[in-house]
Amino acid sequence: MVIRLDEHLPADHRLSQVYRVGAGLTGLVLLVFGILGLLNEVPFLDTHGDTVAGLNTNGTLSVLSIAVGLLLFAGMVIGGNIASNLNMVLGTLFILSGFVNLALLDSSHNFLAFEMPNVIFSFVVGIMLLMFGMYGRVTGGLPHDNPYWRQRHPEAAAREAAARAAVAARRTPPRGLPQH
Repeated sequence: MVIRLDEHLPADHRLSQVYRVGAGLTGLVLLVFGILGLLNEVPFLDTHGDTVAGLNTNGTLSVLSIAVGLLLFAGMVIGGNIASNLNMVLGTLFILSGFVNLALLDSSHNFLAFEMPNVIFSFVVGIMLLMFGMYGRVTGGLPHDNPYWRQRHPEAAAREAAARAAVAARRTPPRGLPQH
């Protein structure tokens, strides 16, 4: 038995575009940062690193940025709930990374060569990814045509669909009868 987690959200639903754009833009930023970091040829586990685009980096952080950027690009290509969930998971991980690396600043365990701008960047990217991932999914005021509202309120959605069908049936004349 195959369970689809996104069967309530059509693949071409307009919310999917928001998830795709969020994943793609963030992935592009991380990919460019990672490539620029590798071009600087900084050692992999150097705890002091080198500055690239205003952020500190080393080889490990550059490779990690490229990997996460490519993962976000994959989410952009797939779209739908996969992109949304990926944005939310990675957003949470970026925020956690910000806290962990904040605690590791100025220590010998700072293997990603983070400095305060990196921590702030990690928080900003995390919040941005969470916003893109949760867009249209999490709020108290979702419109009734939203697929997530319909999933959470199946009885009310069924009643509304039946009411819409009844109104449409009254407006449509039976076949074969002349129209006035």
